[in-house]
Amino acid sequence: MDTEIFTDGIGEITVGGSIVRVDLFSLSPTERDANNAPKRVFRQRLIFSVESFANSVEVMQKALQGLVDAGAVRRTDPSHAASPAGQPTPNSPRSPNVSSNFR
Repeated sequence: MDTEIFTDGIGEITVGGSIVRVDLFSLSPTERDANNAPKRVFRQRLIFSVESFANSVEVMQKALQGLVDAGAVRRTDPSHAASPAGQPTPNSPRSPNVSSNFR
């Protein structure tokens, strides 16, 4: 059986030459930050060639569009997404514990 990996989101994407590194994180069940939100904990790194990363992004965009079409995900107006500091704007109804990848 293959090992499955759970992630709460992507923490950072780094491009170096022809290599793209995608760092995955999960939210700590025990550690909290100054705002009492769960801390992000590095879990795994995916390493792609630039070409395979571009192909993967295309596949993920199609999957996201399928989720939007099915009503499982609602796209938000970028002006109501998140402030530059990564915190929800006052008009944002989303919890600060929601992955920043879906804001």
